[in-house]
Amino acid sequence: LLREYRQAYESLGSVRHGLSELRRREQEAAQRAEMLAYQAQEIESAALKPGELQTLTEERTRLANAEQLATLAQEAVAALDDGLQGEYAASDLLGEAVEALERLARVDPSMEALHQQAQSLLEEVGEVTRQLRVYRETIEFSPRRLDEVEERLALIHDLERKYGGSIEAVLAHAQAARQELEAITHAEERIQALEREEETLLERMGELGSRLSEARRQAGERLRVAIEGELEDLRMSGARFGVELRQEEDPSGVPVSERRLAFGPAGLDRVEFLVAPNPGEGLKPLVKTASGGETSRLMLGLKSVLAQADRTPTLIFDEIDQGIGGRVGAVVGQKLWALAHSHQVLCVTHLPQLAAFGDQHFKVEKEVQRGRTLTRARPLKDAERIPELASMLGGVSDANLESAAELLRQAAETKAAARVV
Repeated sequence: LLREYRQAYESLGSVRHGLSELRRREQEAAQRAEMLAYQAQEIESAALKPGELQTLTEERTRLANAEQLATLAQEAVAALDDGLQGEYAASDLLGEAVEALERLARVDPSMEALHQQAQSLLEEVGEVTRQLRVYRETIEFSPRRLDEVEERLALIHDLERKYGGSIEAVLAHAQAARQELEAITHAEERIQALEREEETLLERMGELGSRLSEARRQAGERLRVAIEGELEDLRMSGARFGVELRQEEDPSGVPVSERRLAFGPAGLDRVEFLVAPNPGEGLKPLVKTASGGETSRLMLGLKSVLAQADRTPTLIFDEIDQGIGGRVGAVVGQKLWALAHSHQVLCVTHLPQLAAFGDQHFKVEKEVQRGRTLTRARPLKDAERIPELASMLGGVSDANLESAAELLRQAAETKAAARVV
């Protein structure tokens, strides 16, 4: 249910962002639309084609050098086929060589391959000559066309300077301008559509949020009963726990019945835990009411009830033994040990009944070195735990050592029984 609500909440955020952007653009729309229309028209009227710049540049080179190109082509044709200044042409001389090689091959057949090679050269010269004649005929002496090409190149370079470094970039700019112009033109329609979508999402969130609130109320009651049971075990008999769900009105909020309610990413509710630590006291916010020890025990109760749902990997409890005796200390120790199945649990305590349940026992000591106070945490071996627990009981004596050993034995039996279950 919460996941569905959050999806609607995220969609609403996107819709509202789009509305805000459209409304902002609407103020600048007329001026922006005029500029975009001009840019798109300027580019589209030029009818640019990809690769056109290179083609025109090559054509301009040919037109600017048309006379020289024609002269050189003619000289090549003359050398190959017509002859220069009364001399034999290359094709004539090559033809004589082919005839001589033909006669040679009749006498010496081993020269037939060379004769064929010479014949191929003669044919290639003829093809080159033909293509040169065609090329010479295509050379255009046209100052007008040269002016047209120069103007076209100047237009392309101008558009590239304004809208991008290439024809492709200029065309992309025109397309983007048209798309933005269309968006501006249809902004009012889009605004109305988004406003309808916004209201639909608000109604959806109102329906989901109401169901979520009801589910929270039911869960809060189950939580209250479970935690008050835990507090009974933790020597807070008579303490009461409550979960308060508050909703606030907001004109731009989600519709619920005849009201508009404020909302957030987690729903319509502001949730607060309430506690009355002692009988006869009214429920008040936990943060303002409970003492340090009470807060630790309340947190232990919460964590015990919510152990499977809580994703916090490490829990640290301090002063949890404040105001409790040995019998309750053993209960607290057992609950902390049970909680350690799903979390890493660290507990600072002076109560031996509680410490006996630890899977790992550290002794915290202070010492002064070179004028500075240092705090050290030293892990205790199994044999060291008994005298340390005896010290916590009031001093290392035979009676306390025996009591310390008994505490560890009882804790071990309790753990073993819990593992079997």
